Amino acid sequence: MEYRNLGKAGVKVSAIGVGCNQFGGKVDAEGTKAIVHRALDLGINFFDTADVYGNRGGSETNVGAALEGLWDKVVIATKVRYKMGDGPNDIGASRHHILNGVEASLRRLRTDHIDLYQIHDWDETVPVEEMMRALDDLVRSGKVRYVGASNFSAWQLCRSNDVAEMQGWEQFVTIQPEYNLIEREIERELVPYCAWANIGILPYFPLAGGFLTGKYKRGEPPPAGSRGEFSPYVKGLLTDANFDKLDKLRAFVDAHGHSLHDLAFAWLLSNKQVASVIAGATNPEQVAQHAATAEWKMSEVQLKELHELLQDHS
Repeated sequence: MEYRNLGKAGVKVSAIGVGCNQFGGKVDAEGTKAIVHRALDLGINFFDTADVYGNRGGSETNVGAALEGLWDKVVIATKVRYKMGDGPNDIGASRHHILNGVEASLRRLRTDHIDLYQIHDWDETVPVEEMMRALDDLVRSGKVRYVGASNFSAWQLCRSNDVAEMQGWEQFVTIQPEYNLIEREIERELVPYCAWANIGILPYFPLAGGFLTGKYKRGEPPPAGSRGEFSPYVKGLLTDANFDKLDKLRAFVDAHGHSLHDLAFAWLLSNKQVASVIAGATNPEQVAQHAATAEWKMSEVQLKELHELLQDHS
């Protein structure tokens, strides 16, 4: 397994990470333990969850049980921001919600620290200074080691870090956006900013909800039991334009002796700002499949050929 720095932070994480959003819901405690321990066997040390995953707390609870006594061997990331209760302060990026949130996450995770604490989404109702000062206090207290953001635009990430820099506070070392061969909007502003500021990118939805595995066929109904049956996100991807792109990608991987699955991860990892690709899993076999994709190191020639296929001349 390859390991990369978490942005400008010194800690190293596996190039493939485990997304824990299905834990506590579709995946029960025993299933979580099986997935986590298979990941550890494969050299994966990065696990990404959130307080809201698993019906508000279920994912953190399962991850905490699976990793108990192993905290020195892993880098655990969780998030705060979304609604965790019915009260007016049970949501958001206020100091109140952040400080309450971290204590609840620590209890569920059965640990005394969180390696990467992320703001799950921008909160326009809270001053940037309040959010960043609260995060700085958590780092200084030892409860949090690094801080990151998720779903921020380039200007939101830049503004947050500029405020923190001016005040001598902890800055975001990572950003977690949706990023894959179909959804590339972040290349306009976020990717260039991260390269300039040396902020680690943690892409989620690397397989675009399964579309980039090739399991969805043009003109055919989604396979029974797949997300394409019920997910508006996946249904929105099933367009002729996207299938045209998928046909080109399939021809490319066939010519190079790889799979679409391999390409989805290898292409993301060809960007040195990508610290780890967050890959969800519902069984140990999926973790092994994800881990194997990191073995393909795409050459400059291959990347150029791919960009030409996609009519990307940037």
